[in-house]
Formats: sequence, C-alpha cells, structure tokens
Amino acid sequence: MRVLRSILLQDEKKRRFFSSWLNFILILYEIYMPLRIPKHPFHLVSSSPWPFYTSIAALVLVLGLVQWMHEFQGALLTLFFGLFYLISIISLWWRDVIREATFQGMHTLAVQRGLRIGMVLFILSEIMFFSAFFWAFFHSSLAPAVEIGSIWPPFGFEPFDPWGIPLINTLILLLSGLTITYTHDALIKAASVYKYTSPEVVKSYFAFIFRDGFIATLFLALAFLSLQLYEYLNASFSISDGIYGSTFYLATGFHGFHVLIGGIFILVCFARRNQFTPQHHVGLEAAAWYWHFVDVVWLFLFLSIYWWGSR
Repeated sequence: MRVLRSILLQDEKKRRFFSSWLNFILILYEIYMPLRIPKHPFHLVSSSPWPFYTSIAALVLVLGLVQWMHEFQGALLTLFFGLFYLISIISLWWRDVIREATFQGMHTLAVQRGLRIGMVLFILSEIMFFSAFFWAFFHSSLAPAVEIGSIWPPFGFEPFDPWGIPLINTLILLLSGLTITYTHDALIKAASVYKYTSPEVVKSYFAFIFRDGFIATLFLALAFLSLQLYEYLNASFSISDGIYGSTFYLATGFHGFHVLIGGIFILVCFARRNQFTPQHHVGLEAAAWYWHFVDVVWLFLFLSIYWWGSR
C-alpha cells in the first residue's frame, strides 16, 4: 500500500487514472446496491415443497378414513400412516415459518398485520363451517318430520342432562378463556405497564405468570376432552341413530376436534414461550383468538343442542 501510494503521489496521470476508475466503481456500487434492498415490507416466500407434500398426505388420510368407514381390510394402517405423514409435513412447514419469523426477521409489521387478517378470515370460515351444523340441527328440530314422530328429540332417545357434564365443560372452557387471556396479558404488561421491552427481562420477571397461564389452559383443555370422551362412551345413542345422533355428534364432535387442535396450538406456543416478545407474538395472539372462538361455539352448542334440544 505504501508503494502504491508513493507511485500515485509521484505520477499525476496514474493518480487521475486510478481516481477515475475508483469513482466508476463507486457509481456502479451505488446503482447496484439499491437493487438488492427490498422496496417493500412484505415477505416474498421462496418456493417450498410442503404444499405439494401436504396435499399427498391429506389424500392418503382421506382414503384411509373412507376405507375405514367401509370396513376395508388394512384401512386403519392407511389411516394412521396418512395422519402421521400429515402431522410430520405440517410440523416441518411450521418449523420453516417459525424460523422465518424468529431468526431471519422476515415478519415485519406489514407481514404481521397480514397474518392477523388471515387468522380473522380463517375464523370467519370456521363460523360458516359450524353454521352448517346449526342449520341442520334447527331445520330438523323446529319442524320434526313425520318419520321421526313429529317430536324432538325423536321417540326412544334419551338426551344428555345439560346440567351435568355439559355444564361442567362449559365452566371449564370459560375458565380456560380467562387463563389464555391472562397469559397474553402477562406478556403485554411487560411492555405497557412495567415498561420492560427487553426479552431477557420478560423471561425473568414474567416467566412464572407466562408459564402458569399456559399450563392452566392446557390442563383445562385436557379436562374438557376427557369429560367429552366419557360422555360419548356412556351415551345411549350413536352417530348412526337417525338425524338426532348425526347432528349431535357432528356438531359436538367437530367442536371437540377443534379443542384438540387449539390445545396443540397452545402447546406449540408454550414450547416457544421464550421466543415471544411484547412487540412480536403473533402466534400467541392467533392461538388466543382461536381459543376464544372455540369457547363461543361451545356456548351456542350448550344452549341449542344440550339445553334447548333436550327439552
């Protein structure tokens, strides 16, 4: 470098030559670098194999389910293989999403807003999904057909006592809604009330509140599913027993499936609790919204199917 500097200082032509080339390189750099910097806050997802693999897993799962319903030999093997395959692919897909959000910084404020809007639209689609079951129930119960004796519940059916296990499950879900809200509020207070913005402070000061809220919610979800399973095992009718059994098990069974999915959602958030910050916790917000939706649906199920439908 000293030799080059001495040559440049001695020779005016060489100095101008190197200076002009240096300016040219700087101009190219100033033109090239803005092309590499994103001009928008959105995340353009790169090509991924998971949607294709997920479609195959869903196909295998549905084929196994249909074969099991028609009592094909070996149908349970196909069903469980499809379920295991689907869970594995979804886990890998969500792993990539978590990696993009937590470690790669792809989830900007605009991306987070889009994720929230997507979750709201998903919950709206779930409302339409359950509306079909309520429609079928009220269509059959408000004007019972002659084939079932023009009465509801149909003759020979012994409905569940709404003030037994259904009432207990209602209280359990309402309490679980409070615990998941308590968990979310503990994270928000770390920034709003106590002015703590460092993730390390959140982990140390609110770790016990955060952890206990998750554990309480998961325990209540498990208690709800256990009581509903006990209720099904002791029922006097099945899903094949006419319109009453079909509407009852479809509505309450799919709700129980949503409780299971919501519990897995909250369990994943519990495993990721050290990754959440007061400014970035879209996963926890989505889990809380989904759980509140499950609570509200159960209130309608309790009032319409268990209470009104059993009178």
